[in-house]
Amino acid sequence: MKSLIYSSIATVGLLSAGAAFAQTGTKSDPYQLNLTNGVTDISNQVYGLHMLMFTICVVIAVLVFGVMFVSMYLHRKSRGAKPANFHESVKVEIAWTVVPFVILILMAIPATKTLIAMEDTTEPDMSVLVTGSQWKWHYKYMDNDVEYFSLLATPREQIGNRYSKGENYLLEVDRPLVIPTGQKVRFLITSDDVIHSWWVPDFAVKKDANPGFINEAWTMVNEPGVYRGQCTELCGKDHGFMPVVVIAKEPAEYEAWITARETEQRKAKEEEQRLLAMSMSMEELMSEGERVYNAACAACHMPNGEGLPGVFPALKGSSMALNDIPGHIDIVLNGKAGTAMQAFAKQLTLSEIAAVVTYERNAWGNNTGEMVQAKDVNAIATGQ
Repeated sequence: MKSLIYSSIATVGLLSAGAAFAQTGTKSDPYQLNLTNGVTDISNQVYGLHMLMFTICVVIAVLVFGVMFVSMYLHRKSRGAKPANFHESVKVEIAWTVVPFVILILMAIPATKTLIAMEDTTEPDMSVLVTGSQWKWHYKYMDNDVEYFSLLATPREQIGNRYSKGENYLLEVDRPLVIPTGQKVRFLITSDDVIHSWWVPDFAVKKDANPGFINEAWTMVNEPGVYRGQCTELCGKDHGFMPVVVIAKEPAEYEAWITARETEQRKAKEEEQRLLAMSMSMEELMSEGERVYNAACAACHMPNGEGLPGVFPALKGSSMALNDIPGHIDIVLNGKAGTAMQAFAKQLTLSEIAAVVTYERNAWGNNTGEMVQAKDVNAIATGQ
């Protein structure tokens, strides 16, 4: 009896705590404790399963505590009750073994159906490769020539408490993932470095992104809208600055968006080729380089270029930033294995890499006077 009581209390507590935690990152009443229905059939199934289990646990708790309190009231000493003197009862032992077993089996049937449905990624209408890296998400549409990085868009001034916090503080990105409504979207989830976890509560999707492995998940969103989530695996110093934003559009709007995106990326590649034959001035390189550095590099190497001693190396006064131009370009392009320095070849354009390398070689008193152009970066990238 004691074990059944403790199990009931623990289960109810865990369900309540899980429901409260699941609200993180969604737009809801901050005092709401229960789960929301979400915007997918799977999330509705999860909500229904949660309520079923919660109800069963509450009924068990009421019955168990009811019997206890009634027994204590009716058989208390002040009423002259005499305690029964018995050693054991085979019937009672069988009953409190069989009944919980049957209850668990009945609970397992709907839970299994929901779990199987959650893992069924077959026959998708489209697939998106989701890659986590410190500390951003990369989305690649497997059925289209579209891919891009999604970075935190909350201004650093808000994070540093210089500006007031916005409505979606730490839950806004520069390029959200866009998917169509009414279509089955399969997510292929992996990582470039450490373990991350891609989570959108309104979809009932939470899947770890493990380096070297691809995990699968899926969703079919019923309602157009903006849905927010976060990385839920502690992945380093900026773990809390790695939000997920998904925009669900009507199929016609989505097709227009994906076509425009393909055109934009094709033009960007053409522009990149045009820039190879051009040279930017020192002023242009420094201005663009500062922008790129603050967006992509300052989180680790610090805005003042001094890094974090013992964790992230300083660029101010470093041998690489003062001497080795090819090595400097190469490490920005390809990263450095075994360290937190990731490759930016797919994250930045050739001109952006040229600008940020130039900036790092001339900011904070480095003052080498050296300029790096897009053609120099291309030469390193292609091995020419």
